[in-house]
Amino acid sequence: MKTCISDVTVLTMDDQSHVYPDGYVLFDESGIIQAGDGECPREADTYVDGCHGILMPGMVNVHCHIPMIPFRSMGDDCPDRLTRFLFPLELEAMTPELVYLSARYGICELLLSGVTSVLDMYYFEDQVARAGEELGIRAWVGETIIGQPTCDSKEPYGGLPLCEELIRKWNGHSRIHPIVAPHATNTNSPRMLREAYEVAKKYNVPYSLHVSEMDAEMDYFREHWQKTPIGFLHDLGVLSPGTIAAHCIHTTPHDWDLLAQSGTKVAHCAGSNTKAGKGISPVQEMKAAGIVVGIGSDGPSSGNTLDLFTQFRMIPSFQKTKYHDRSIFPAREILKMGTIEGANVLGAEDQIGSIEPGKQADLVLLETRSVNMFPVYNPYSAVVYSANAANVDSVWVGGRQVVKEHCLTETEIQKERGNLSAAMTAFQKKAQKYADII
Repeated sequence: MKTCISDVTVLTMDDQSHVYPDGYVLFDESGIIQAGDGECPREADTYVDGCHGILMPGMVNVHCHIPMIPFRSMGDDCPDRLTRFLFPLELEAMTPELVYLSARYGICELLLSGVTSVLDMYYFEDQVARAGEELGIRAWVGETIIGQPTCDSKEPYGGLPLCEELIRKWNGHSRIHPIVAPHATNTNSPRMLREAYEVAKKYNVPYSLHVSEMDAEMDYFREHWQKTPIGFLHDLGVLSPGTIAAHCIHTTPHDWDLLAQSGTKVAHCAGSNTKAGKGISPVQEMKAAGIVVGIGSDGPSSGNTLDLFTQFRMIPSFQKTKYHDRSIFPAREILKMGTIEGANVLGAEDQIGSIEPGKQADLVLLETRSVNMFPVYNPYSAVVYSANAANVDSVWVGGRQVVKEHCLTETEIQKERGNLSAAMTAFQKKAQKYADII
């Protein structure tokens, strides 16, 4: 069935950044058929009146921990919370059911905010894949590999065999893409980082981990290896076009060269980086070096929201302030990072990230009737600086409508919230032991 959305400003995010101010897009479940200015072709079966809204590609969130919804707003101002209560409480309280219901709720939040593709890494990741398949999002899912006991493995590094199971089960799925996800440079041994990379090579899937994020991580590599984490990963042989390095806050010019030469991609998480006081990532220098940089929300514990509108405003604000230059990171460049460049990070730029014939119909319709969306002189600026998740009217993934008039089509958010709330009872009881620090 062919659908045509008309009476919209179409931001294609293609190589020429074509904009159709009185535009339309014709598509079906096999992909985008046509885009341009003027009236919809008469061959459509369904017509959608965009009501002078903005139609853009689905947004791509390249770093997230979706199932951490139960941790949201917990200990937001607590220092060293990763080791003080996040790791312990995950070990004590996270279960397959809680991960599944949290993932469903988080995916609903992503879809309602116009995120159609997401990279996630957590525990019981098969449950995240299950939730993503059911709700219609496009997801890259990675089982966390870490050198300590976890909620889904009593043995350190038990995530690696679970990772292979995940890959064998989901590889080849049209929307669910398994990846290899070691936790971080300093929470895995060099041998395990290399073994995990060999698994990624074996199955030809992405390899993603936290890199150059923590002060303690930087101190560790300075003391024990006399090199940066990125220099260490380079010498270990795990930097490559399929490697996605999340955060990359504390990096050097030599690091940028190594990332660029290897083709390694970066997931920039401005909100969580600065909320935790970790620093402002040198995105301008990384992009100037030729590194592809996408945008991640991080998890709902670290960044609180899973949408990218929050990140869109933070990135230019921090970068312009860091370099004392209002002209850098114009709105169009930010939107590219959240769409086509995010697709490039995932190795999916030939399928998603822009509105072009032949690509998947991952689309977001923003309404411009709300008080915050008038007037619109520059549609890129309107999306980056004025819009928020509440302006998302409709969303399609692979030509299938998953959000219509601000409501999910496959479920109801209040139902998902009720199911998750009921499942969180035991989690919340166990969290009470940390009440003095959270």
